[in-house]
Amino acid sequence: MIKLLDLQKITMMHGDEYKEAVNRVIESGWFLQGNENRQFEEDYAKYIGTEHCIAVANGLDALYLLMRGYKEMGIMQDGDEIIVPANTYIATIIAVTRNNLVPVLVEPTWEHLEIDIDQIEQHITPKTKGVMIVHLYGRIAYNDKLGDICKKHGLMLMEDCAQSHGCAWKGVRTGALGDAAAHSFYPGKNLGAFGDAGAVTTNDLELSEVIRALANYGSQKKYVFKYVGMNSRMSETDAAVLDVKLKYLDEDNQARQKLAAYYYENIKNPLITLPMRIADDNNVYHQFPIFCEKRDELQEFLKENGIQTLIHYPIPPHKQECYKTWNNLSYPITEKIHAQELSIPMNQIVTELEAKQVVDAINKFQ
Repeated sequence: MIKLLDLQKITMMHGDEYKEAVNRVIESGWFLQGNENRQFEEDYAKYIGTEHCIAVANGLDALYLLMRGYKEMGIMQDGDEIIVPANTYIATIIAVTRNNLVPVLVEPTWEHLEIDIDQIEQHITPKTKGVMIVHLYGRIAYNDKLGDICKKHGLMLMEDCAQSHGCAWKGVRTGALGDAAAHSFYPGKNLGAFGDAGAVTTNDLELSEVIRALANYGSQKKYVFKYVGMNSRMSETDAAVLDVKLKYLDEDNQARQKLAAYYYENIKNPLITLPMRIADDNNVYHQFPIFCEKRDELQEFLKENGIQTLIHYPIPPHKQECYKTWNNLSYPITEKIHAQELSIPMNQIVTELEAKQVVDAINKFQ
């Protein structure tokens, strides 16, 4: 079986370094909010190109705390609207609604799969306070027009970078393109921890201080609580592991880009649609989605041929039961993506032979 993602093999590529990092934590006897967290925050901020990085427990917390921080600063309040892509993982939407903010869903383009920036202005109202873009599948969701729109209307530009570690726009990495960004380090990400972990990056000192306090029960000083906060802290073990992985991130992304190039050049089945190819700087290929009207049959065919795949995602947010008041809404491009998308093996350890087997099987599908 060619796995979609073989975490065991990927981890063993640098197994000795991870063991050394974990042992360092064990020997220190310090497991939360210590030197490993401080070092990773410093290194990741430098990598992204921001002044501040706040390590938290997971990507959803990072998204939630980012907007909660803006609420505590008085920039947002209950009932304000946040423009988000209709085609995204549900965590993006949950973070908005958990903050008592209103998600305004905007369709993606079929070619690019990301939010249609040309549609954003028509969704802006007096209650709009921000735009949350999602660099889905590892593809850039930003362009200069979006930056201009946000400046023109005084909107906070926020990034969901859960799938875009290392992606860039004109030399600026995702996570530094807007006012603030949320990152997920779930184990399967391009930069993944050994458990759940996340971070917020920003150049806004006040926002960074508010988020750091909110993630620590609302406390900036021991036993003194300025906010009604939460417990969202990255473990020292995960911080140490992530700092090792960060050294190899660009190299790993280049391997993904090489595999993607092979797929683009060799998948020729007329039943299969590939996403529009964009510059490698703009895509770190967290996933390689392909599209087929007979998606479920294709998935079963590939399984029979020893190839593991996954659907990202079978049900769009507006059709989920937890948002049942939206279930009658229609977002046809989003629904088409979710009905046809299939992710094929994409990671830094897929061999040339395995890539050929994947392509040959896809091309044989009828």
